Amino acid sequence: MIGLADLALLPWVVALPLGGAVLSFVLRTRAPFVGLVTALATAAAGLLLAAQVLAAGVQRHLVGGWGAPLGIDLQADGLSALMVAMTAVVGLGVSVYGSAYFAGGNEDTAHQRAYFWPLWLLLWTALNALFVTADAFNAYVTLELLGLSAVALVALAATPAALTGAMRYLLVGLLGSLLYLLGVGLLYGAAATLDLQQLAQAPLSGRVAAVALAAITAGLVLKTALFPFHFWLPPAHASAPAPVSAVLSALVVKASFYLLLRFWFFVAPELASAVLTTGLGLLGAAAVLWGGLRALTAERLKLVVAYSTVAQIGYLFLVFPLGLGQPEGFTAWGGAALLVLAHATAKAAMFLSAGVILKAAAHDGVSGIDGTAQALPVTIFAFALAGVSLIGLPPTGGFAAKWLLLNSALASGQWWWALVLIAGSLLAAAYTFRVLAHAFTRLPGDPPPCVRSRRLEWSALALAATALALGFVATDVLELLRVGAPVQGPVLMERAP
Repeated sequence: MIGLADLALLPWVVALPLGGAVLSFVLRTRAPFVGLVTALATAAAGLLLAAQVLAAGVQRHLVGGWGAPLGIDLQADGLSALMVAMTAVVGLGVSVYGSAYFAGGNEDTAHQRAYFWPLWLLLWTALNALFVTADAFNAYVTLELLGLSAVALVALAATPAALTGAMRYLLVGLLGSLLYLLGVGLLYGAAATLDLQQLAQAPLSGRVAAVALAAITAGLVLKTALFPFHFWLPPAHASAPAPVSAVLSALVVKASFYLLLRFWFFVAPELASAVLTTGLGLLGAAAVLWGGLRALTAERLKLVVAYSTVAQIGYLFLVFPLGLGQPEGFTAWGGAALLVLAHATAKAAMFLSAGVILKAAAHDGVSGIDGTAQALPVTIFAFALAGVSLIGLPPTGGFAAKWLLLNSALASGQWWWALVLIAGSLLAAAYTFRVLAHAFTRLPGDPPPCVRSRRLEWSALALAATALALGFVATDVLELLRVGAPVQGPVLMERAP
């Protein structure tokens, strides 16, 4: 009898969405059906991979039977398995939502439906391939595939704002990719290999390695939209169709951040100076404050959520000063990874909820959504539940993640990062409650009539509920993260105030 440890799941998490993308392009009239079946199969493979890694440890697959350095290996440890599982959950929710969002008989909807599914499944392929690749150049290939499919999805709306946002996204993405490729080329010249595991064992030192990692970091920071390089993100996310915005915010920006973790925590932690870790932490702190302030003053609902993404990305970069080079850095490592999951599910739920409001009211002006809670109670509840996780209130996944980061800051004596966490949570509460205050403003008479779709509303609610449920399974997530983790130590909880 074949057990879970015997299943070759690594190639399937890439092959399934790729096959679905091809089929949905060829069978355009059946694209929604093909897309939903593919999403279900890919999500199942992704979740099974996480269970396999938890049960049997790090998994490695030699593509074509050729091992590194001649061939390309696929590898899944706790971090990559967690990212694939996150993509599975969000991807399934977005797919169900997309099947209803693009339904309809008008010409614009038919055009978007025909191209959404192959592009979305191609993007899912790139995400999974990036998370499980063990080769730095193959990561560049997946980054390019990811960026091009994301740009095409943004342009699906075909509005002037969407096309401008897509073009800006494309140019910034290409610049980031070129910087990353430059760094990879320099690394190959220094170590004669691009396999991440072999790079970690190579004696990387000297100016060439330093310049290589600086170029890689600059390119990935640009793609992650870390402040002050976030200028391309709000226009692209706010002008795209709602399911696309959810994917961009919840998943796409996490890919480049994941690679930053790979290079600095796994490949060359010895090259990380205090200037680097503190600098990334300061940029993250600035992102938390600036993104929160811009979200608080934004007039459009989707812009509120987009600037909130800028702020939430900033939290993730606190893992560098709190976890890199620290003797007991696992608390920060676990907090950052858990925050990636909590943000992905909550932010996807927020964008999907905003899409429902936009469809119902034909606009997403914050001041014009009064009475929405009367007409769309499920949608507003999903938005509120997602906001609770972003704020970091118990018992959500956002609370567990911020609690770990807070404990790490206090235990390491870096209390100033704790102030950033608290200030960011207060700003998140302010812009979330600002939206809810308008939504719960009761209008005289009956609620305004609107067309409601259960698939749209309940997809958003399911993802918001997942963000809440993460708080109850945080210990299981941390257990998975320990598989192949680059940092060790106990989960520091006893020193919290």
